[in-house]
Amino acid sequence: MPPMTANGRLTGKTVLVTGAARGIGLCCARMMALQGAAVALADIDHEAVELAAGAVASETRRPAIAIPLDVADGAGWQMAVADTERELGGLNVLVNNAGICIPGTVEELDEADWDRTMAVDLKSVFLGCRTALPVMARYAPGAIVNISSISGLVAGHNMAAYNAAKAGVHMLTKSVALHAARKGYDIRANSVHPAFVDTGMVDEVVGGSDPRAARAKLARQIPLGTIGLPEDVGHAVVYLASDEARFMTGAEIKLDGGLSAM
Repeated sequence: MPPMTANGRLTGKTVLVTGAARGIGLCCARMMALQGAAVALADIDHEAVELAAGAVASETRRPAIAIPLDVADGAGWQMAVADTERELGGLNVLVNNAGICIPGTVEELDEADWDRTMAVDLKSVFLGCRTALPVMARYAPGAIVNISSISGLVAGHNMAAYNAAKAGVHMLTKSVALHAARKGYDIRANSVHPAFVDTGMVDEVVGGSDPRAARAKLARQIPLGTIGLPEDVGHAVVYLASDEARFMTGAEIKLDGGLSAM
């Protein structure tokens, strides 16, 4: 994919991205910084997110800080939002990206795997929105972008916990959008629903000894014949975070190569 052209679409905005040490989260942080944002990269992997923030700052010449965060911990969220506001001077955009995927049917999954999936994939979004909203209201206009999944709209027999959690993110986003509008916060909330994206999570899900063959198998399920790239998600996130999307809230963007149209 060609590099993104920096044209200041997010100049003056301060962004907090979770799960930002690698994959989609890191890509979103980088692309938003290229568009002029100051970015806080949060991740449970302290060492990796420090390296990621340093790389983003070096490449983009924009402020980029690392924040250690377990997204399932409410106290951690309080610290992360406070650190972002203190270090970067505010909070305009929250990108809830952190997530895990533990495959399994409703009969195969144990209770611990179910609870862990709900904590990281759904509870984290609730905690992030609840913690960030009152702070973001002081720096409005603002935007919340929740990374759900096409699996939140289209079910699979062996993705019981992931389907349920990502569907929850879909509806929680709508509730947050309506709440913010009703309160007059001038904060929008939308969700993004990618299908298979070329990241480490795909490797974890498909497993096996031949990642190339596994990716080809996934691509054959997509009408466009290819899996997505992190940049595909990043472009949507930049748009939703920008003032170009000022009239869009409580909505969803499907990035699935036509999968859900079948």
